[in-house]
Amino acid sequence: MRVVTVGDNCIDDYEDLQTYYPTGNSVDVAIHLKQLGIPVSIVSVTGNDGYGNEMIELLKNHLIDVTHFHQKPGKTAVTKMGMKGNDRVHLKYFEGVLGEFTLRREDIEFISKHEIVHSSVWGKVDSHLQEFQAAGALVMYDFSTKLEKERAETILPMVDYAFFSYQDHDDYIENYMKWAKEQGPQVVVVTLGSKGSLAFDGETFYKEGVVDVPVVNTVGAGDSFIAGYIRGVIEQKSISACLKSGAGVAAQVVQIFAPY
Repeated sequence: MRVVTVGDNCIDDYEDLQTYYPTGNSVDVAIHLKQLGIPVSIVSVTGNDGYGNEMIELLKNHLIDVTHFHQKPGKTAVTKMGMKGNDRVHLKYFEGVLGEFTLRREDIEFISKHEIVHSSVWGKVDSHLQEFQAAGALVMYDFSTKLEKERAETILPMVDYAFFSYQDHDDYIENYMKWAKEQGPQVVVVTLGSKGSLAFDGETFYKEGVVDVPVVNTVGAGDSFIAGYIRGVIEQKSISACLKSGAGVAAQVVQIFAPY
């Protein structure tokens, strides 16, 4: 089963630590999927600067299909990062050529040939999700911490697996997940940081914990969790097993200072 990730990519620049690396939701998920042995493509745009060249070289080194990963004259998106304990802090964002990202007809046709399409709130392809579903793809979508119903209710009907992030397992998030499920997805998943993850399929809530490992940096934990969950879906595992698969991949990432 082939997967394509569509949307954002950027450079996370930790100036205080004098380090940076290519990342972004679509990049991180794609790399983790490939590391899990799943064929994966990526569709996005980067600049023709040094950062953009590094981005493409990274993806090629991981044997990811970049035939529809475009370069445009201009700067690659950059996020200035800081640290608060083990947690990352977003300081400033420069969108670069990603601000002009739109899918070409050939991109849409290419994406529609995949069995699974993953994107996110930063992906800039919301208007095409229904088209991907109509082509027969399962649509995976990362809402991150964006729980505002006004926006989510326009996207959820075009999503098969909806991923959110929240800080606790409480009545609010359970009620929100029930509401989100009613909008159309097959399964609604919420990662809860150190408190594990939660999923709802319209009938049952499934709860799984985290893998107990030393935490160096939480950057990339959510993206890696999604990749692990997608592997579980591909392998036709139960929802609980998919949550465990996601937690297992995320546990490997939080032990290092990098998103993959």
